[in-house]
Amino acid sequence: MKITLLALVLVIVLSTNSLLGAASPAPEQVVDITGKKVRSGVNYYIVPASNPYAGIAVTVAKINQTCPLNVVAGDYSNGPLPLHFLPVNQKKDVIRVNTDLNIHFTELGDECPDSPVWMINKDYDPSWDAQNFVTLGGELGNPGKETVLDWFKIEKQEDAYKLFYCPNVYYESYGCSGIGISEDEFGNKRLALTNVPYKVLFKLA
Repeated sequence: MKITLLALVLVIVLSTNSLLGAASPAPEQVVDITGKKVRSGVNYYIVPASNPYAGIAVTVAKINQTCPLNVVAGDYSNGPLPLHFLPVNQKKDVIRVNTDLNIHFTELGDECPDSPVWMINKDYDPSWDAQNFVTLGGELGNPGKETVLDWFKIEKQEDAYKLFYCPNVYYESYGCSGIGISEDEFGNKRLALTNVPYKVLFKLA
């Protein structure tokens, strides 16, 4: 009887250890240009991986002199703008790859009254062939159906990173796409959904 009980205990212990060992590891931590962990609530610039020290960073521009502001890459007159990353689980302060997060500028002027939170343009439809751009006006936090256009991800891209739109905050398919550059006739390098990603790094502001 004692031997049977001991064998049962061993089976339970081994099964528990096996299940724990099979648990998926946490996604890789995102690091900045110096190799330090990128954290929530800290100011960063998003800079091009091809030339991170060129004085170029992600900022905003008013396209066709209308609001909302569009998110662009380049050296614009209003300069680079610092921004924060806010993960869907706000209790976590380390940013990880392939995890839903909000991106929002922290020192935006009064040029437009919109929220500084990034979002995909409001008329986004994954079945359309029209270009879909990254604009401002999203809501911070509150994951769900009403905010599904406001969530982005960071993914590893070779020796750098790329921004990605593939929300998991609402259980309907909204499609997945990398975020790249779409240059218009006026030279505005707008961030847009594209199959050619914009390789970036993160620099402490």
